[in-house]
Amino acid sequence: MPAKPAPDFFVRRPRKVEKAVAYLCLGSNLGDRAGTMAKAVGLIARTGLKIIARSSLYETPPWGPVPQGPYLNMVVAVETELSARELLHMLLGVEHAFGRDRTREVRFGPRTIDIDILLYGEEVVAEPDLEIPHPRMMERAFALIPLSELAPDLTVGGVAVAAALAGLDRSGIVKVEPQPASD
Repeated sequence: MPAKPAPDFFVRRPRKVEKAVAYLCLGSNLGDRAGTMAKAVGLIARTGLKIIARSSLYETPPWGPVPQGPYLNMVVAVETELSARELLHMLLGVEHAFGRDRTREVRFGPRTIDIDILLYGEEVVAEPDLEIPHPRMMERAFALIPLSELAPDLTVGGVAVAAALAGLDRSGIVKVEPQPASD
């Protein structure tokens, strides 16, 4: 006797999975900044995102009204099958793994790790807790310098990243040379 076909709800149907390239800006100004950022990129990769490219590290002056030490910043390009919202939640989990609690910190204050989604493919998202492209990225040299290193011809909202960067103050931003591994 032939087997009965599986009920319809048991049948797996292939679904088309869209991959997107997202650009993430990482920053740190507490503790072992470079070490924390390297570990954060490693954790991001272990979540299943494909790291396509990573910029150099840049030491940058703090941004905002709170007195604090300098940051290290970088941009990482990732390929993902996650939606923009799923990516945000995953990145918040990475920040939490490094002790960040956005609910208890001072806005624009010092932090062990900060990970922002600058761009997610060509998507535009305007929600209370998620805006893509990042709403202030075109005003921040600390984000645009490493982004332009990875994607020099990129445009955002019809504005070339290079053109936006040309109009910003880049003083105090220094490319950090990689440190040789200690024996």
